[in-house]
Amino acid sequence: MRFLDALSRPRGLHAIAEFKRRSPSAGAIRPGADVHAYAHAYEAGGAAAMSVLVDRRFDGSVDDLSGARDATSLPLLAKGFFSREDQLDELRAAGADAVLLILRDLDDERASALQAHAKRLGLDALVEAHDADELARAARLGADPIGLNARDLGTFRIDRRAQLELVAAAPRDRVVIAESAIASRAQTAAAELAGAAAVLVGTTLMRADDPAAVLRGLLSRPLVKVCGLTREEDVAVAVEAGADLCGFILADESPRASRRVLAVPDEVLAVGVYVGEAGMEGDLQQLYERAEGRVRGRDAILLRGGDEVATVVDLPWGEDDPSHLERARAAEGRVMLAGGLGPENVRAAIEAIRPWAVDASSSLERSPGIKDHDRVQAFVEAAR
Repeated sequence: MRFLDALSRPRGLHAIAEFKRRSPSAGAIRPGADVHAYAHAYEAGGAAAMSVLVDRRFDGSVDDLSGARDATSLPLLAKGFFSREDQLDELRAAGADAVLLILRDLDDERASALQAHAKRLGLDALVEAHDADELARAARLGADPIGLNARDLGTFRIDRRAQLELVAAAPRDRVVIAESAIASRAQTAAAELAGAAAVLVGTTLMRADDPAAVLRGLLSRPLVKVCGLTREEDVAVAVEAGADLCGFILADESPRASRRVLAVPDEVLAVGVYVGEAGMEGDLQQLYERAEGRVRGRDAILLRGGDEVATVVDLPWGEDDPSHLERARAAEGRVMLAGGLGPENVRAAIEAIRPWAVDASSSLERSPGIKDHDRVQAFVEAAR
């Protein structure tokens, strides 16, 4: 299967798993790593494709590309700093299915010539941009796929927020890949919600003792949200337990109201929960309608930058509903299942619905807004 085809399959978020022994930014990562072993692990972990660094600055070579080709049937992306047609010829002969073209190092004329040569060879060209100007160039060049790098290759500085805005701004008729600094499932979800079809993950997998398990974890769903957080110590417990999303209710009438979205680590997403009108606090916003005589209406929508990215299927406020799971099962698109979930029933709900995320709040409390740390831990473990 060709590289672009593998990333175009309608099966949720895809991963390109990268092999590199070192990098200029991180230094030594896994000296002496065997490309055959990692190719087998990446295939077992569910990668859609494999990236191989062939540049000596990463302790890589074209021999690594050939070794990966011998070890796996995954589409292979050759990564390095390429500017000449003969380099592409060598990579194709070594087993590459795709090559990286970095716009920072190429003017439009050279990039276009390399794209055309890659096409003649049967190679896909992943055209990489790291700012708005380069994204506009990639679009004009007809690039597909487009890679958006969170790392500035000149300074090595990571700006994940800027990357996600570029992902969201990229043409929707192209396959978009979020590259660099992916270390958690929430970060893969952030790329997915911004519009990425795939993430490229390297250092996190190369440092892992079990890269196949780590890769499966990064791609696994549902995400787990602990909501109604009001205290920093409860946020810390939710994060330590492995929650992906931390929810903060920004509605004064709620008994679990928080005055603001508290700080969360980079590997977790903060969700501001609103009633009536959405503000902009949090990485995502969860919006409920107002309801007469109640804190909120029933279902909600999950927003990213004002765009609806998921449906929250909930219970009526303070009531039960035997049709809850049937309604969730019938919903289209990404579903966050909320309402009445706790350590005792979340596993059965996940098996029945296969939601994109699960959400719990009051069932994890000692009193409104005060979490029971044991129940938070038990809920996350059960959801996993």
